[in-house]
Amino acid sequence: MDGLFSIVRWVSKILNIIAGVALAFIMFLTVADVLSRAGGHPIIGTYEIVALVLGLVIGFGIPQVSLEKGHVYMEFLLDKLPGRGRDIMNTFTRSLCLVLFLLIGYKLLYVAAGYQSTGEVTATVQLPFYPVAYGVAICCFLECAVFALEIVRIWREEKNE
Repeated sequence: MDGLFSIVRWVSKILNIIAGVALAFIMFLTVADVLSRAGGHPIIGTYEIVALVLGLVIGFGIPQVSLEKGHVYMEFLLDKLPGRGRDIMNTFTRSLCLVLFLLIGYKLLYVAAGYQSTGEVTATVQLPFYPVAYGVAICCFLECAVFALEIVRIWREEKNE
């Protein structure tokens, strides 16, 4: 199980690096567009490119944020519960999140396949939508693995105490 957890952690880290590079790309593209607009020659399709790449930033960053517990966490409620109650509540919330991301990932695969079959692209620069939808769907399934491994970790620690 530790090997699987380290693989999920490694893949999440790589995807997070890609998200960081994509965010830096958005920043540089936006600055370049603003400067070029001031010169009278805006970059065509900046809005579309930023929107697509932002999907990658959000989707690719989610698994690593969950691993690092960088999301909003309601500790003050959990601190009032006894150890076993805390474990049950954490398991329940992670199970709900697992189901949610499983459904989101499945729906994104469906949407991506639709985009691919129809050949839907952005209006100005003709970039296809489906690679971003597939990429975010894969990240949703990786997020499911993060939640599943977190549930296993919760109950493994319970047995080790």
